[in-house]
Amino acid sequence: MTQSPPAELDLAWPPPPYGQPVPPTVAEGGVRRFDGATYATTPGYRPRLLDVHVPPVDGPVPAVVWIHGGGWLDGDRRYPPPTVPAALLHGAVLGAGLALVSIDYRHSLEAPFPAQLHDVKAAIRYVRHFADVFGIDPERIGVWGESAGGHLAALAGLVRSGSPDGAALEGTEGVGAGDTAVKAVVDWYGVSEIVALLSHPMPVPPGVEFPDPYAALLGGNAEERPELARAASPVTYADGTALPPFLLVHGTSDGLVPYSQSVLLAQALEDAGGDVTLQPVEGADHIFLGVPDVTPIVSAGVAFLTRHLST
Repeated sequence: MTQSPPAELDLAWPPPPYGQPVPPTVAEGGVRRFDGATYATTPGYRPRLLDVHVPPVDGPVPAVVWIHGGGWLDGDRRYPPPTVPAALLHGAVLGAGLALVSIDYRHSLEAPFPAQLHDVKAAIRYVRHFADVFGIDPERIGVWGESAGGHLAALAGLVRSGSPDGAALEGTEGVGAGDTAVKAVVDWYGVSEIVALLSHPMPVPPGVEFPDPYAALLGGNAEERPELARAASPVTYADGTALPPFLLVHGTSDGLVPYSQSVLLAQALEDAGGDVTLQPVEGADHIFLGVPDVTPIVSAGVAFLTRHLST
């Protein structure tokens, strides 16, 4: 005999395209941790997860959405680049009284652009939707990314529903509608203008096979997709409409993403009347290789976000 499920269970089908936050655990120092929350699901893809760490201060608190790098092909929300210890990054953010939201997103060989931006936007919507649960102020959210994550952070700050192609780039994943605007952007050595990089060879060691990141991001030969390359370039959206303040940090000897990429974005934002600070890191390669102590770089990012998310 088949038994009916308990009345308190909600077995509606299909299930919602996101999960409810589970009660947090309390870590050392009183930090509340909501780990592995499902902010978006799409049939055929792995669930997209995020972690929310909230400092033990009176809330609601501002939040920083951290977006990992990896050429859009790799990476994990839990791990900053190897040159930046997680304890340093997380500790600096939480120590400033900011919540840290670390997100995963679909890699480019899972789904090409704009899937990655759709996921970032979905994560922001999710955090706003459950802001009361997390103890976050939904009006004070910033984004911070490195490399591919810096590119996505810049797009998150610049692409709005009213901007060119904005509605298509917002996506409907997870919490399908809602505000995705952010109050501040920190972009570490991210790509700003893809077309300019198509002739820049990837410094891949001999004998190592690695997909072309731009072709993977755009779903094919990037040179044959100029309109999509333009749509995936943050400089396209530096139009002077409600621009958040930007901090761009880039090594002047970056052999993977040239320093000129941040110069291009800084100039475009300045021309549009935006508030932008370009911070060169002299002699540093990608992921700040060659820098003996990244602490001042991390501290500068935290100070920038604290200043712009304080009100």
